[in-house]
Amino acid sequence: MADDLLSQLRQMTTVVADTGDIDAIRRFEPTDATTNPSLILQAAQLEGRRERLGEIARQAVDIDDALDAVAVEIGSEISSLVPGYVSTEVSARLSFDTDATLARARSLIERYGRHGVGPERILIKVAATWEGIRAAQQLEREGIHTNLTLLFGFAQAQACADAGVTLVSPFVGRILDWHKAQSPDTDFSGDSDPGVQSVKRIYEHYKGHGYDTIVMGASFRNAGEILALAGCDRLTISPALLGELADARGPLARKLAPLDAETRAPEPLHEADYRWHMNEDAMATEKLAEGIRKFMQDQRKLETLLGELRRG
Repeated sequence: MADDLLSQLRQMTTVVADTGDIDAIRRFEPTDATTNPSLILQAAQLEGRRERLGEIARQAVDIDDALDAVAVEIGSEISSLVPGYVSTEVSARLSFDTDATLARARSLIERYGRHGVGPERILIKVAATWEGIRAAQQLEREGIHTNLTLLFGFAQAQACADAGVTLVSPFVGRILDWHKAQSPDTDFSGDSDPGVQSVKRIYEHYKGHGYDTIVMGASFRNAGEILALAGCDRLTISPALLGELADARGPLARKLAPLDAETRAPEPLHEADYRWHMNEDAMATEKLAEGIRKFMQDQRKLETLLGELRRG
């Protein structure tokens, strides 16, 4: 009888938990874990955290200080449970401010250091705007590893590889959402899923040109999308879908495999090229902007919660 699908997937892909839920991380034992403002909000609302959140909020200088303190505390707890990277996001409010992103990222790394977690364990998550990519390039030069998120378009992937970022998180499910809204009667299952196709294109481009940047598919709507990307460097998966894969059995074929670099990397994208290609890609432009807004919606909810706790 075949092993469960999750066990088979682990043999060809590094499995990452897309959650801030400590219990789920203990259950599935992923190599890495990723968080974002929405997941930190969910984790902050779990029973048993409110008292500690209150302590953090009252000790903080301001709400920004409290937000980062909460993210680093949860991230530090996660780091004790996974052997690999923990991703922690810079505020989405800074997505178009390179200098502010740099300052916030350095501050997060310093906070982690005070918790005994070294920079080699942390990926600073930054939205893949032009400004975010420029910040990531500088952080990588300083030895701070980055995870470029909200990646929907190929121009974003090209610019991230040019910048030498450690890891990119191309989204799958949100790309599917956009195409289903545009063409509701089209069959987007399996390899026809446009989000799956996007990750495959990025993976093949990186491997075919010798880029070291890790490709980590993200934002899955169903297990089929995950199985269609078996073999990708990393996949970050929600607890619900991890459970579904753990409960399912059957053969799992590898869909992506490393390639020998066949050609030299293309010339780096200049800012004007990046912005033009993004302008030509309505899906990437719309989903990037929407993603930043959604992260900020949940960040504001967390800010409100911490503000209430600060006031006692």
